[in-house]
Amino acid sequence: MSIDLIFSLANYSVMPFWALLIFVPRARITEILVHSGVAPLLLGLTYTGFMVNGMIVGGPEGAGMGSLQALMIGFSDPQAVVTGWVHYLAFDLFVGAWTVRDAQRVGIPHLAIIIPVLLTFAAGPLGLMIYLVMRYFWKQRFTLVEEA
Repeated sequence: MSIDLIFSLANYSVMPFWALLIFVPRARITEILVHSGVAPLLLGLTYTGFMVNGMIVGGPEGAGMGSLQALMIGFSDPQAVVTGWVHYLAFDLFVGAWTVRDAQRVGIPHLAIIIPVLLTFAAGPLGLMIYLVMRYFWKQRFTLVEEA
């Protein structure tokens, strides 16, 4: 299977999970597939497979995480880029699911969080930041500690 095909499959594989979060956040299927951790687990397994393969095969000469130059060399390898992309897909989906659950828990209407959730899908930290600001104004305090 080509690395381009794997990239496309990874991209398209998360779309149904995001659709569930946006359109039917409280449905049983969303609970089973997204909130239970099944989707991040599947992405995590994919990521782990790429990581192990990358460690076995090795990367380009000079690749590493100790400097910007070494990181850029590492990301010159398509497999490393796909590995990093799957990392983003998994974490962004996890944050999107947490956002939906957190909003339900603190009483923020689902329609109010659609924009932050969509932004989390497209630009992870931006969506999270907007949700956290929204949550602050909604709750009138800044904490992620769950209330008893």
